[in-house]
Amino acid sequence: MVGLKEELLKSIWHAFTALDLDRSGKVLSHNLCTVLNVPHDPVALEEHFRDDDEGPVSNQGYMPYLNKFILEKVQGNFDKVEFNRMCWTLCAKKNLSKSPLLISDEDAFKVWVIFNFLSEDKYPLIIVPEEIEYLLKKITEAMGAGWQQEQFDHYKIALNTSQEGLSAWELIDLIGSGQFSRGMDRQTVSMAINEVFNELILDVLKQGYMLKKGHKRKNWMERWFVLKPNIISYYVSEDLKDKKGDIILDGNCCVEALPDKDGKKCLFLIKCLDKTFEISASDKKKKQEWIQAIQTTVNLLRAGSPPPHKEARQKRKELRQKLLAEQEELERQMKELQAANENKQKELETVRKQLEAAAARAAEEEKKRLQTQTELQDRFSLELEREKMVRQKMEEQVAQKSSELEQYLQRVRELEEMYKQLQEALEDEKQARQDEETVRKLQARLLEEETAKRAELEKWHLQQQQTIQMTEAEKQELENQRMVKEQALQVAMEQLKQLELERKEALQQYEEVKKKLETAANNTKSWKDKVAHHEGLIRLIEPGSKNPHLITNWGPAAFTEAELEERQRSWKGKKATSE
Repeated sequence: MVGLKEELLKSIWHAFTALDLDRSGKVLSHNLCTVLNVPHDPVALEEHFRDDDEGPVSNQGYMPYLNKFILEKVQGNFDKVEFNRMCWTLCAKKNLSKSPLLISDEDAFKVWVIFNFLSEDKYPLIIVPEEIEYLLKKITEAMGAGWQQEQFDHYKIALNTSQEGLSAWELIDLIGSGQFSRGMDRQTVSMAINEVFNELILDVLKQGYMLKKGHKRKNWMERWFVLKPNIISYYVSEDLKDKKGDIILDGNCCVEALPDKDGKKCLFLIKCLDKTFEISASDKKKKQEWIQAIQTTVNLLRAGSPPPHKEARQKRKELRQKLLAEQEELERQMKELQAANENKQKELETVRKQLEAAAARAAEEEKKRLQTQTELQDRFSLELEREKMVRQKMEEQVAQKSSELEQYLQRVRELEEMYKQLQEALEDEKQARQDEETVRKLQARLLEEETAKRAELEKWHLQQQQTIQMTEAEKQELENQRMVKEQALQVAMEQLKQLELERKEALQQYEEVKKKLETAANNTKSWKDKVAHHEGLIRLIEPGSKNPHLITNWGPAAFTEAELEERQRSWKGKKATSE
């Protein structure tokens, strides 16, 4: 039904575009319902074509009505020729050329219908050059003339340069002009157009006179047979006015050749499910053509394939679509290649400009290099002369340098002696730092003992005050204890004074060690200044301590671990003696 709808739309499109829809749309719709055997719906028609602002009286508005109320109700039980003639009547007067043609109006109508069959499925309708060639070949073969391929190639080239294809009216003008039927009379051209019309539009696969044997009287009568894709109709004559019957074809039918009998020759038999038909052709050639045509039709029915001309049209359309897709793909690739080529050209142009710029820079650099080389040569000559003079001066200075070398060696020896003295001063400084650390530790211990004694005295003082506050009965005993404690306090005070003297003595020793340390530091600084004065000749190397360093609150200790232990034993002895 989709294919039928497309065929109907093409004819309706011609009629639709030729009419003024505001005035004749109702007439077109009514005529379509009549020729297509579709029930007429006057309410829907009036609703669609009402004369107000909301009525969709437009190209877009007519199609929904056409699809919904007409085309969707088409069942196929209508006369195609009558339908096409109605559409032709509505559009021919407006579009048909006024110039005289070599074909009649009836032939122009048939060409118009053939155009709708062969045209592309896009609007406005056109027939492409490939289909024009196919149609002209069919007409030329039907006329019995030879096909002029070279003539059509020239016409095709001229056509492709101006437009994609021809409209229906341009095709009628082309065939009616006689450009491809020269030497043929009007009747021959008309017969050829009619034959092509019968094949492509009426699906007539073969037709002609043959004898048919009757089923009741068993007599032989001449009939005009018309073979279509699923039926063979036979008429009294070729004007098709008096139809005598049909032979319904399906996949179960078969056709067989029969031997001559009863004075009849060129016999063949058509077997159907309900009937068998005996037919006699005019000659063996016609017999074989009819047998082959009927058998081909049955085979197509068994395979469910369309008629040959429709299948060929579909294949040509698919081939054109394939070629168009390939052409579009090729054009896309060509555009990509062109774009890539343009990019390459731009890149090459950029590279060329870069090379030109590089060449210009190279030339400039070469010019500068030559100039520099000339300047260097001149400078080299001057330097060479200067070097000769310097060499002479150097030779004079060699002798002077020899004496200076002797002086330098003497200075080195002096520096070595100074280095030894500096090492001794560093040893003295190290010893002074160790003594200082020992005194610091001793002083810290004395301060701690003094603090402890003071705390103890404070405690005794508090206890004495508590004792005074006791009862009168305990005063005597407490007085005795107080005397004892006062004596102990007196002894502690004496010890405290002794510790104070020892602390002062240690502080005095610390001051002496500090002075020694400052003296040693000054000596070291003076030696360092002397060494710095001769820094370019010899580098001062300070010996490191082999013993591990002790760290105190004031920095690295000035005493070794053995000296510290000796001082601790001395301090403990003094402490024991004072106690």
